[in-house]
Amino acid sequence: MADWSLLGNFLEEVQEHSTSVGKVWLTILFIFRILVLGTAAESSWGDEQEDFTCDTEQPGCENVCYDRAFPIAHIRFWVLQIVFVSTPSLIYMGHAMHTVRRKEKMKQKEQEAQTDDGGGGGGGGAEKYPEEERDCGKEESGGGRVHLRGALLQTYVLSILIRSLMEVIFIIVQYMLYGIFLDTLYMCKGPPCPHTVNCYISRPTEKNVFIVFMLVVAGVSLFLSIVELYHLAWKQCKRCIVENQAKKHQRFNTTLAITSASPEPSTLNRVCTPPPDFHECLATSTPPSHLFQTKMHTHTHTLPSCPPFTNHLAFQQNSANMAA
Repeated sequence: MADWSLLGNFLEEVQEHSTSVGKVWLTILFIFRILVLGTAAESSWGDEQEDFTCDTEQPGCENVCYDRAFPIAHIRFWVLQIVFVSTPSLIYMGHAMHTVRRKEKMKQKEQEAQTDDGGGGGGGGAEKYPEEERDCGKEESGGGRVHLRGALLQTYVLSILIRSLMEVIFIIVQYMLYGIFLDTLYMCKGPPCPHTVNCYISRPTEKNVFIVFMLVVAGVSLFLSIVELYHLAWKQCKRCIVENQAKKHQRFNTTLAITSASPEPSTLNRVCTPPPDFHECLATSTPPSHLFQTKMHTHTHTLPSCPPFTNHLAFQQNSANMAA
């Protein structure tokens, strides 16, 4: 069987840029699929066609029966499954490595610019670099955790969707080809066999154990992929909610600051102005000057709170009413 070291090295790079659930998925892929497939399962299958025997001497009948019983050997089918399931992660790894290279080049250019400026203008570069780093799609927090954002997050989600689809396809195809368990006896009929031929499979119980084991591991991997999608969706929703609450809080504080800074209208500058109809009445009527002078003088000194309107104008109205 082929050497798995090259694929293992690539998947180790993928693990550095994955979430916690993704690291668990990669661990299961390493230990329970690649390691088991490269050691125990390979020794159990070996040369399957050589151990496949039929009770006939007809030339070519045994080869045809084996091809009908096993269109593709389980061991090779699982190799294809691992390759197809791992390919989306390798594509994501290529995107992540490209992002890291871009970030390193940006940092190198920033350091060269600071060196050329002689240490001046370092504050602008320090403020610019986090924005560029955020655009690249990958940020690291204090605990070494990786926050996926932007195009890198989209590539990661797409890789999870593709590998989940591949898991489902291979599980269905394996069930359609072989079912769940292998039978000890396989009855073959058709040319070039002259009649129905009994063929016998070597170590069927041992192979059934590995078949069930690989199906269970494939199901667990599919479950982890779904959990990882849910985990990423929940983190993104939580992040959006926190950002919206922060924006609302900032908007509320800004509105409150503007409201507290604007002065309230003063009640001391109110002008007591009579209605326009009252002025017209005063213009059309001419009260006698000798009447109620003593009373007008008394009212003027009694209520000094609003002398232009409350006392004098009220007295003029009374005078006009009496004259009429």
